[in-house]
Amino acid sequence: MRPGSSLLIDLLICLRFATRLPLPILGVESAPHALASFSHALRLLPMAGALIGALAAGALAVASALGLPPALSAPIAIGFLILLSGALHEDGLADCADGFGGGATRERKLEIMQDSRIGAFGALALALALYLRVAGLAIIAGWSIGLASAVIIGAAALSRAAALLPLVLLPPARSGGAGFAAGKPEPAALRIALSLGCLFALAPILAGGGAARALFAIAAVSGAALAFVGLARRQIGGQTGDVAGATQQIGEIIAYLVFAAGN
Repeated sequence: MRPGSSLLIDLLICLRFATRLPLPILGVESAPHALASFSHALRLLPMAGALIGALAAGALAVASALGLPPALSAPIAIGFLILLSGALHEDGLADCADGFGGGATRERKLEIMQDSRIGAFGALALALALYLRVAGLAIIAGWSIGLASAVIIGAAALSRAAALLPLVLLPPARSGGAGFAAGKPEPAALRIALSLGCLFALAPILAGGGAARALFAIAAVSGAALAFVGLARRQIGGQTGDVAGATQQIGEIIAYLVFAAGN
């Protein structure tokens, strides 16, 4: 298989994992929807995130070009992000909030996290997360649509790189589910993923976001991800797909807040 084909397959695997886009299946793919090869393919997860972010940034630009103010164009962009991902990461955030907040024991927390119903903690976490993302993006878009677009792309890539940290630093909390099936990232693939996440996170510099602020965003997202890894360790003793999804949401929110804090 040619190197270019390998990269394309890895990107398709990551896009299938992170989105609900109807993607073609290449003839050389033996199991396009299996997670067995994700531990290697995840090297391009930040690139998949950047592509998702670019589509959402396009929605933001179109809404703005049609005359919609940031208070309306920002929720359209965030809504498009959610539509593209099928609310996969939002579901993880809600499940973690319900499990961590509502369970008294590790076993009960994991049981709650597997429940498809959303409880009070999950609903509040989703509402707060959605508000912070929309409000933060609207503030940035009020200054510059170009900067807001770059922040969307950078945050989408960096937060997905950060979502790999629970898979590296924690054992699976249960013998099943996406967190168990994905496996532990290969060291080389992880290095590539983290490097790509940081590289895309520098995109706002090109739109006037400032190097210091972009570097601070990388540090803040990394710190928040590590803090959530510690919380998951204390709460359930490991990681699940929900933990990875919640980490992505937290990272994306932190990135928006860093750039919304000043221009």
